[in-house]
Amino acid sequence: MNPHFNFERRCLLAIAFCFLPSHAGGQDSSEARDALEEALKEIPQPPALPPQSASGPGLLVKQAGPTTLRLIDISLGALFAAGSSTARDEELSRLQAGGHDPRKRGFTVQNVELSLSGAVDPYMTGEAHVVYFIDPIEGESVVELEEAFLTSQALPLGLTEAGFQIEAGQFFTEFGRINPQHPHQWEWLDQPVVNSRLFGPDGLRGPGFRIGWLVPFTPWFSQFHLGTQNANGETMTSFLANEEFAAERSPEARPFTHRPVRSFEDLVYLLRWENGFDLSDTVSAKVAGSGLHGPNFTGPDGETWIYGADLLLKWRPLSASRGWPFVIWQTEIMGRDYLADDALDEGNDPVDPADDTVFASENFRDWGFYTQLIYGFTPGWALGGRFEHAGGEGPSADDRQNDPFRDDRLRVSPILVYYPTEFSRLRLQYNYDRAAHLPGDEAHSVWLGVEFLFGAHAAHQY
Repeated sequence: MNPHFNFERRCLLAIAFCFLPSHAGGQDSSEARDALEEALKEIPQPPALPPQSASGPGLLVKQAGPTTLRLIDISLGALFAAGSSTARDEELSRLQAGGHDPRKRGFTVQNVELSLSGAVDPYMTGEAHVVYFIDPIEGESVVELEEAFLTSQALPLGLTEAGFQIEAGQFFTEFGRINPQHPHQWEWLDQPVVNSRLFGPDGLRGPGFRIGWLVPFTPWFSQFHLGTQNANGETMTSFLANEEFAAERSPEARPFTHRPVRSFEDLVYLLRWENGFDLSDTVSAKVAGSGLHGPNFTGPDGETWIYGADLLLKWRPLSASRGWPFVIWQTEIMGRDYLADDALDEGNDPVDPADDTVFASENFRDWGFYTQLIYGFTPGWALGGRFEHAGGEGPSADDRQNDPFRDDRLRVSPILVYYPTEFSRLRLQYNYDRAAHLPGDEAHSVWLGVEFLFGAHAAHQY
């Protein structure tokens, strides 16, 4: 007899016995169960599976002895928005400067994200996030790899026990609270103004390496992050960026200087220290500080410093039902010193000195903050408000007020949120914007956001 057929037959017999009624007792039942146990002992162990290709079933499952383990969580989350504004579409694209913000009258596909996460082996886990959206102005479809990275779960030489963890790949820079988050994690529909200015429309991210250290000897949660990433590309707005992005965001329209990687000085470096506390049985807090340093595109001596602090407070009573009521207060403040190198722009005619523009070295300083409070007052419903301000100082103050990415900005945003389940969310948000570059200096906008998620999504950090 075919051994595989015999194995399958015995498994079917075992399943049939498992469904014997519990009241079918007596001698016959006892003998049947004894026979079942003997049959189970004779079932051979399945042979070890050969290595699977990346496209084979081994991507989703893994054989561990007789047990098949699911290794990957797959999910898809989608965010859509609809609304209008007193600002015209061309003004909205600068007023709502986040890449996933609703920034067009009518409808916006903000973000559709396919996420995969799971165990690579006993030593590492992996995550990958691929996003799709439609540019609301050009109408073009955009698909990009947002993140793909490994995180260590076990390190040699006792490093894991000492609190160390390594992350490597393409990932969001862990500066502050909003920048490392995906859009579906935001409480509001749009990115804070100061984040869009300092980190660009898609957030600060890139390929690199990060080491974390969970301090083992403090009585509270305390963790350091030290990382380095490439400084170039459109997601590195405040650093080397690229020529196309520099043409839009360069202070004083300074010329773009290509700067290759020649040493470790041509990379971006991060230091972040975060601490978590339980202030009481119902209140928890997290406070952190972050710093970044790297080169910028204005010349060989151009460099950028970004620094900030963030605070998160959560209140939830012990008698909470389905997580309600709750109060979450979150605030961030950050600043940037953009040290521009001296430069020469030869204009349209390189051989005509009268066409040249000389730029002296300058420090362009920008800063901003947001503070937001959201109150879950009854199961499924929450109400909140956010206040923001962004501005700067330094040279070219008059020109700065005409620059939509450096002028003085103020925004107030109340929001009403409805959660039908944990897999969907509806948000109604109003924005009052006051900005020096706007006609009449102000704008009013209303946005309705719809979000859904299906599949198993990895847990996010607190």
